[in-house]
Amino acid sequence: MKWLRLLVPLIPTAGLLAGTSYSREPATVVETYTAASSAQAERLRGTSMEVEIEASLPKLKKHGHLQALRRISRLGRISYEFIHFEGDKSIKSDVIARYLTADTQTEASDGSLGITPANYKFKYKGMATNDGRTVHVFQLTPRKKRVGLFKGELWLDAETCLPLRESGRLVKLPSIFLRRIEFVREYEIHEGLVYPHSIESVVDTRLVGKAELRVRFHNFSLPESSAVSMTAGSGQ
Repeated sequence: MKWLRLLVPLIPTAGLLAGTSYSREPATVVETYTAASSAQAERLRGTSMEVEIEASLPKLKKHGHLQALRRISRLGRISYEFIHFEGDKSIKSDVIARYLTADTQTEASDGSLGITPANYKFKYKGMATNDGRTVHVFQLTPRKKRVGLFKGELWLDAETCLPLRESGRLVKLPSIFLRRIEFVREYEIHEGLVYPHSIESVVDTRLVGKAELRVRFHNFSLPESSAVSMTAGSGQ
């Protein structure tokens, strides 16, 4: 069960809009997003944040809740410090621990899983609204069937071209014991930076049914050299 980067049933696309003041050529939006994503990764080095993870195996009636501190080093490496766990120990070892391992490995990868034109085809679907923001909606199709890539949607803030939501299902499963992996990742934009807000995921396994996982991020702190510090949900 080495799955993850994670999932939940797809959220329907908001009603698409006709032309707005944020209308741009789709190719320009993708170029701006790609450049911004690279810059964001650099600016978030040295960040720390609190994480709450809830996981369950409904069929087995097992649950667990973990509080941890997530750090991104100056070199971009992710590490976790456990603060408190309660619940079934198998949830901690078989569900939550696997997510944490996948998170650290993915973020430290060589970019082969990044949402870039090299890895995905971007098909423009139009504009929509999401929590008061105007967004560009793209359908993503991976160019290769590779573990870690997904087919789904990418929502970009129309003003900044920064990501607000990624959702979909993995196109290749890392284990024969898995049937399907679906997810929704949501982000917040604060003072020009993108912060993870939440991850909702569902993994359909052959042995124990569905594994459900919810991740929430709080209390972000940037390096002392940066003036920005925020709490998730404090506004965008």
